[in-house]
Amino acid sequence: MRVRHSDKALFLLARVISDMLRILVFALAAFAATGTLLSMLTSYRWYIRMWDFPRLGLMVFALAALVLAIPALSGWARGIVVAAMLLVIGWQGFRIYPYTPLARTEVAQAVINKENCISAFSFNVLQTNRDYQRTIDLIDREDPDIVLLLETDEKWEAALKPVIDRYPHRLSAPLPNLYGLIFLTRLPVEDAEITWLIDTETPSVFATISTGAGAKFRYIGLHPRPPQPGEDTAKRDAEIAIAARHAKLTDLPVLAMGDFNDVAWSRTSQMFKRIGGYLDPRIGRGLYATFPANLPGLRWPLDHLFMSPDFTLVKMSVLENVGSDHLPVSATVCIAPRAAKVLNEEPEAPDAADRKDMVMSIRDGKKAAIEEGTASGEKAPKP
Repeated sequence: MRVRHSDKALFLLARVISDMLRILVFALAAFAATGTLLSMLTSYRWYIRMWDFPRLGLMVFALAALVLAIPALSGWARGIVVAAMLLVIGWQGFRIYPYTPLARTEVAQAVINKENCISAFSFNVLQTNRDYQRTIDLIDREDPDIVLLLETDEKWEAALKPVIDRYPHRLSAPLPNLYGLIFLTRLPVEDAEITWLIDTETPSVFATISTGAGAKFRYIGLHPRPPQPGEDTAKRDAEIAIAARHAKLTDLPVLAMGDFNDVAWSRTSQMFKRIGGYLDPRIGRGLYATFPANLPGLRWPLDHLFMSPDFTLVKMSVLENVGSDHLPVSATVCIAPRAAKVLNEEPEAPDAADRKDMVMSIRDGKKAAIEEGTASGEKAPKP
């Protein structure tokens, strides 16, 4: 019996689709497995450290490969892919789990004394974003006590003048290199300065501020450089390590905010958290993912709020997209050392490996800045 041409065409089409599906499964599996393995390595290389970021994305790719492998593959190939993807999903899920509502919260949600509460706002505006009015309208609506704006150049500074003028205490370092910043607060300020922790191109802000009731705290605003082609993470990790050391040495409560260009679950961020004695209000509540703004399902938490255990949380929000590649972060916290000590979890204590990482990160970051000719001499303020 002859095979009709239409049947043969359908057979060939099915064969092509089957082959393409197998190729897709292997590609997804290879991507997810390679990214996961590279994320386990200790290195400053940008092409290694970049895999700290897309853990949720790697889980999605692994899950897709796992589901597609069942009909597309057979025998040992199916078994290997399924086993490998289960390991990837398990490992990535383990790293992300603390930042889900399934985990126990570290920071208690409580209002102890409204006079000791602070509202803070942090936003990487995207220097090339020239839709200034949407940012102005958002700040007007939120009306925060503390404002930290990042990637601000002279055009942004000029456009934001109506907002800036409303705050009695203001610092600005407008830069054309994507690392300018503006710091604003209406709260009483004892001292505040923009400083360069590692290099002369990346400013940070440190301040001693008081609440309405007179409780003092230290505020740290950071925006180190991200891992990208031509930019390894030595200097970024050094800035984060210096900020951790600063929090460790001060006797005051500490609030740290900013675009760290690092995710909350990375080795560097976890070292920062343990060395500085910080708590993370996202733990037990959610990812609070902020980047990239235009990819809702694949965002990661790049913009941070860390606090010493003297604070409780009233609320924390990731706000709407107003034209940047980041989403803004808004939070209200209260200083309540005695109550917080009872309500909050104890900060995780650093170990010898954390202390070694801190020292080596600062050393290697300084070395990298010297080699690039941008060293600032670590102008870190005294605690």
